[in-house]
Amino acid sequence: MEHDLPLWAQVLVAGLVLAGAIVALLGSMGLLRLKSYFERVHSPSIIATMACWLIMHATWIYFSMQGQGLSVQALLIAVFVAVTVPITTIFLMRAALLRSRRAGQDVPPTLSSIVLNEPVEHPDA
Repeated sequence: MEHDLPLWAQVLVAGLVLAGAIVALLGSMGLLRLKSYFERVHSPSIIATMACWLIMHATWIYFSMQGQGLSVQALLIAVFVAVTVPITTIFLMRAALLRSRRAGQDVPPTLSSIVLNEPVEHPDA
């Protein structure tokens, strides 16, 4: 059985989807404009979190208004994305920072006494 959404719900869902698409587009443009990896890594994080939450709200409203009860699958997906994206971004940035330090590039010094801040000498060099 198909139910038509009220006009206010259609406008709200369309607005949320459009806002999510705009955030994704702006984040994608950030990938093109920013120069270093450390600057570029922030754009996908914004895309994955903010755009995902906007699309999730639109999905949640749309399917909940269809008369099938409260739809929580979209919320679970958005929570999973919101938890995993920052953790993954931190790991990727730390790995890139360590690699840049070891290559002798100009990056901020380490605060750790475990990680070497000097470039690693290769035995064949």
